[in-house]
Amino acid sequence: MSLEQARKLDESYVTHKEEFEIPTFKSLGIQHEKYEDSTESIYLCGNSLGLMPKTTRKAINDELNAWSERGVESHFRHPGEENGLTSWVDIDLPLLPLIAPIVGGKENEVAAMGTLTSNLNAMLMSFYKPSGKRTKILFEKQAFPSDYYAFLNAAKIFGYDKDHLIQMEIKEGKTYIETEDIIETITKNQDELALVCFSGIQYYTGQFFNISKITECAKSFGITVGWDLAHAVGNVPLQLHDWNVDFAVWCSYKYLNSGPGGIAGIFVHERHTKDNSIEHFTPRLAGWWGNNASDRFKMLEVFDPIKSALSYRQSNPSVIDVVAVKSSLELFKKVGGINELRKKSVELTGFLQSLLTSSKYYIKQEEKTDRLGYKILTPLNKEDRGCQLSVLFQPHYEEPSKNVMEKVNKYLSEHAIVCDERRPDVIRLAPLPLYNSFTETFIAFQRLIEAMNKIAANEI
Repeated sequence: MSLEQARKLDESYVTHKEEFEIPTFKSLGIQHEKYEDSTESIYLCGNSLGLMPKTTRKAINDELNAWSERGVESHFRHPGEENGLTSWVDIDLPLLPLIAPIVGGKENEVAAMGTLTSNLNAMLMSFYKPSGKRTKILFEKQAFPSDYYAFLNAAKIFGYDKDHLIQMEIKEGKTYIETEDIIETITKNQDELALVCFSGIQYYTGQFFNISKITECAKSFGITVGWDLAHAVGNVPLQLHDWNVDFAVWCSYKYLNSGPGGIAGIFVHERHTKDNSIEHFTPRLAGWWGNNASDRFKMLEVFDPIKSALSYRQSNPSVIDVVAVKSSLELFKKVGGINELRKKSVELTGFLQSLLTSSKYYIKQEEKTDRLGYKILTPLNKEDRGCQLSVLFQPHYEEPSKNVMEKVNKYLSEHAIVCDERRPDVIRLAPLPLYNSFTETFIAFQRLIEAMNKIAANEI
C-alpha cells in the first residue's frame, strides 16, 4: 500500500469532507514547525464524537431566532414554517423518516428521545420481566460500564443481585467473542434468561456482533432481545425490524454527528405498540409526550399511548438537540444513505488494516510475545466490524511516561491526528466514510509508524 494507491482510491470513493467543520492545528492549540496553523487535522475519532456538519450552525440559529422572535408561540406557530421549519410541538417528527432507514425499522418503530442510558433504563423497565426461573440478563463482559450499571440496577429493582447477570468473556488467546460461543451460552441458559442485550458493535474491541443470528437464537427460546447500538447506528447497515429485535437504543453524537450529549433514540418493534389503547398497553416509564397527541393538552388523567415507539417518549424533546441531529441525518440522505457509505467504509477500514498488518510492528492476534509492537483486537473479517480498528500496543508499562500507547498517542496528537485512547494500552482508529479519505488514513499510519520507530530507538 502506498500514497499513490491511496490517492487512486480517493478517486473512486467520494469524501464529503467539505460538508463538515474540520479542526485545524490552530483550533486544536497545536504548534508545529512543519505545518501552517490553517492545516486541517486528520480526525479519526468519529466513533467517540462526530464532527459538526456545516449546516448545523444555521439549523440551531434558526431555532434560537424563533425563540427570540416568538417565544412560547413557536410551539405552534414557528416563524420559519413557510421555509420548511417545524413548530416545536412536532419538532422531532421529521426525524422519523430519516432515522428509520438507518436502523432498518419502520417509521412507527423509532423515536428520538432522551439519552443512551436513560433510554436503556426505560426499555429495561418495560422489557425486562423476570419471572419464575427466567430472571437473568446476558451481555458481554467489558460492556460499556453504563450498561453494566443499568443491568445491575434493573436486577436489583426486582430483588435480584449481580449473580443474575451473565457476562460473556473473551476466551484465552482470542481478542473478541465468537458468535458460536454466544449461541452456545444462550442455548445452555435458555431456561434462566429473561433478556439478552449485547452491544451492536463492542465499543472497546470494535466487534460487530451478528445481530440477526443472535436475535434469532434467543427468540427461538422466547427470550426478549435488546441491543445497545451506540457504536453501530450510522456506522453499519441495520435491519432491526426484519431481524425481529424487540428493542434497541442508541446515542447520536458519534457516527450521527449530533454534537456532544445530543438527543438519543429508540427502536421498539411494532408488535409491542400496534395494539396500544387506554385499556391495553405495556407498562413503562411514561410521560405526556407518549400520550395520544390529539388529547395531550386536555390534561386528562388517562394514559392513551400512541400506537408506535413514540409512546415511550416522556417529555417534549430539546429543540436544539433535535435540529442538530436532523442536519446530519439529512446529510446521510443526501450522500445516498448508510448502505452507500458502508461500501466505502469497508474499503477504507480494510485499507487501514492492510497498512497496519504490513508493518514489522504488527503482531498476530493469536501470537504470544512481549516484543515492541501492536495487535489488532478487532475482527479482521470485514463483515464482523464497522469503521473502527482497536489497536493494542505492547509491551505494557504502568508508568505513563514509559507506556507505548501513551507515547504513540502523544506523537499522533502533536501532529494533529485525533484518535481515541482507551487505557491501559489501546488506541481506537476510526476512519469514517463521510469525512475521511484514503490519503489521510495513509498519512495517519505513517505517523503511527514514525512514533513506533522513535520508541524503538529510545528517541521518545
